[in-house]
Amino acid sequence: MSPSDRSGAWLVAGDTVLASLEVAADRRARMRGLLGRDSMSGALLLQPARSVHTMGMRFAIDVAFLSRDLEVLDIVTMKPNRIGRPRRRADGVIEAPAGAFARWGVVSGDRLTIR
Repeated sequence: MSPSDRSGAWLVAGDTVLASLEVAADRRARMRGLLGRDSMSGALLLQPARSVHTMGMRFAIDVAFLSRDLEVLDIVTMKPNRIGRPRRRADGVIEAPAGAFARWGVVSGDRLTIR
């Protein structure tokens, strides 16, 4: 099952459930992303994606760039109205509220799973 086919998913690192995970299952959902929201709980998976923007967003987010096998390649915090640069090896991204990855202890090199 591909990540885009999962609903009611959880973001997991090792044996620890980090957060509920929304999956942007189609192009329209990926383009909409977090636009129009005042906040979020949990995280959002966009796949495929090599870059993101926060144009029109109302809050800052953390962005984890992921390889095809869900290894964290890089994590950045983006304020509203910014354009992120693409990551060459990225196959997807996980967006979460700013500071979430630090609270969860997720760093570059970690391998995440979706359950």
